Amino acid sequence: MAPTVDAVADEYLGKVKVGKLNTDDNPGTASRYQIRGIPTLLLFKGGQVVDQRVGALPKPELLKMLEPHVVKVS
Repeated sequence: MAPTVDAVADEYLGKVKVGKLNTDDNPGTASRYQIRGIPTLLLFKGGQVVDQRVGALPKPELLKMLEPHVVKVS
């Protein structure tokens, strides 16, 4: 997933913030968001989780998850 997430981060630079977290190094955060499988993708908007997917996603599926939440600038 890392190359896909990195590619999306580059494409959406300035539109979204992308972060990665190692759950082994951050078990409290993993517990807080009830992460049970790796990889887990969490999409936050306004500080709240608005979408969550468990398992590797191909780039088109990740974009489908992201697009409804990205503000379009004309």
